[in-house]
Amino acid sequence: MGATGLLYVGAVLFMNGCSLLGWVKGKAHAPMDLFVGILQVITPLYLIFTAHGDTAQILGASGLFLFGFTYLYVAMNEFFNLDGTGLGWFCFYVVLAALVYSYFNFRDANASGYVFGVLWLSWAYLWWLFWMVLSMGKAAWARYTGAVCATQGIITGFVPALILLGEPSYFTTSLAIGIAVAGAVLDTIYIFTVKRGQEEVASTAH
Repeated sequence: MGATGLLYVGAVLFMNGCSLLGWVKGKAHAPMDLFVGILQVITPLYLIFTAHGDTAQILGASGLFLFGFTYLYVAMNEFFNLDGTGLGWFCFYVVLAALVYSYFNFRDANASGYVFGVLWLSWAYLWWLFWMVLSMGKAAWARYTGAVCATQGIITGFVPALILLGEPSYFTTSLAIGIAVAGAVLDTIYIFTVKRGQEEVASTAH
């Protein structure tokens, strides 16, 4: 995934996270989903058409569609008031694909591969949360999912994108470990704060 695309993946994840947290009201996040969704469909199409049989470039580009279609699906849900279960099951499909992309990156056994391996694992967890909220009746997890989503916008999008753009030599195994640890620690904190708090509110309401 290119640095520019990664930067805007971070932006839309942050916006959608803020929406799930209730900080972005109504459908105000949908235009960003539409903008980035279009970007993440046009870009991989161009990369594939100009790959000239380069399987590595085609593989890297193919994963971008998973993001593009997710964001376009979110935008369509908002604009047309669609039921969220279809999007949720697509998110489950993305989870399976993300695990495979993570394996492909770890298999490359280099620092950049390790970073993207961690990123794909992080996204697999996030899209699993989307599936649970949208299709498996875990509405009480919505704010927790929002907190994870907004955080991933920063630590799996914004930060690695800027490093790739400005200091690519820092794209190291240490960065992969740092992202993995930061994500695990914050996600755990959110379980005992945001998630537990929302579940307690939901049980009280019933």
